[in-house]
Amino acid sequence: MIKNVFFDFNGTLINDVNLCIDLLNKFLENQNKKLVTKERYKEIFRFPIQEYYRLAGIDFNIESYESLSIKFIEEYQPKSYLCGLYDGVYETLEFLKNKNINLYVLSASEINNLKKQCDMYKISGFFKEIIGLDNIHAASKIDVAKEYIKNHNINPSETIFIGDTLHDVEVADAIGVNCFLVSCGHQSVNVLKQAKKTIIDDINVLRLYYDEIFNR
Repeated sequence: MIKNVFFDFNGTLINDVNLCIDLLNKFLENQNKKLVTKERYKEIFRFPIQEYYRLAGIDFNIESYESLSIKFIEEYQPKSYLCGLYDGVYETLEFLKNKNINLYVLSASEINNLKKQCDMYKISGFFKEIIGLDNIHAASKIDVAKEYIKNHNINPSETIFIGDTLHDVEVADAIGVNCFLVSCGHQSVNVLKQAKKTIIDDINVLRLYYDEIFNR
């Protein structure tokens, strides 16, 4: 029986894909590089973010990744409040909370920015814990995930992870839990298929197929 659900945030709960594409293309335009389409973005997006920037054509000799990270957050954070959650996210979180499922956010976002986003969207109260990083560079969340699972005695066999990227699969594998991938996020279905995990349209599936997922 599943008792715990860890959610990625970006691209899983918040619909911020178009915003991230717009900011990437702004950086590319400033470097006189070719802009990326949404289809191309979903093929090259990956962690660490620095690597996907390289694939997009960003030249770190023109501007450092550290500088771009600061610029990204300065624009992304306020604009993220306008992105909106995916349809049905609030209802699904409420449904699972009422079923006494322990809910968590686990993100590569900087923790204070992440908490502000959850507060703004009025979903913080659904989560037992909101877990993020102590920096804005979005490198990896594997270490914080492993530490949290260990320190809070969470049983991996009673836990699932919901994300939208292959990095979420890496996190789930590192902590020994099953992973579901949403197809509405930052990576294409073709990319997600590489992981050979269950791909779902969005997190509404957790509510609509509750018994099949949580009680087996």
